[in-house]
Amino acid sequence: MHRIAILASGTGSNARNIIEHFADSEMVEVKLIAANKTTAGVLTVAQDFGIASMILTKENFLESDDFVNHLKKLKIEFVILAGFLWKVPSNMVKAYKGRILNIHPALLPNHGGKGMYGHHVHEAVHKAKDAESGITVHLVNEHYDKGDIYFQVRTTLRTEDTPQEIERKVRELEIAYFPDVIEKFISENL
Repeated sequence: MHRIAILASGTGSNARNIIEHFADSEMVEVKLIAANKTTAGVLTVAQDFGIASMILTKENFLESDDFVNHLKKLKIEFVILAGFLWKVPSNMVKAYKGRILNIHPALLPNHGGKGMYGHHVHEAVHKAKDAESGITVHLVNEHYDKGDIYFQVRTTLRTEDTPQEIERKVRELEIAYFPDVIEKFISENL
């Protein structure tokens, strides 16, 4: 059984989708949910499924090896970022090189980088009058949204689509594809 940790900052809808996908898996077990906000809904998701959770702080995540050591203690093999807003520190990138995946709600390299998350991304796509948007699943490196792209899927946009409509279309892609992409990635990297 291959153990994964999910890092998130928000409600945990992607985390819930991933947990449900792997609930009966003989290959993958979600072993830890970590959040950088004590009020993050993803912590309730962890509780709902009986999965261990952890609060990330600047001290234990950004300024020390505490979190990386905790992952190793739990025998975590892969780390999944599912709406996680902090930049992953270099010590963690090194410890899990080629084993950290992030989902981004746009077609990278467009509309990525610091501050480009959630509604900010969809507003930027709308403002740019892009004909399409989508999701990008990429490997994590030391730079925001710059790691090698592993998977992309697109959706066509209409000129009258609002940022909210773009978000709805992209969200559908996240729910439909992200768990399967994670499963494929893990099976290819064992």
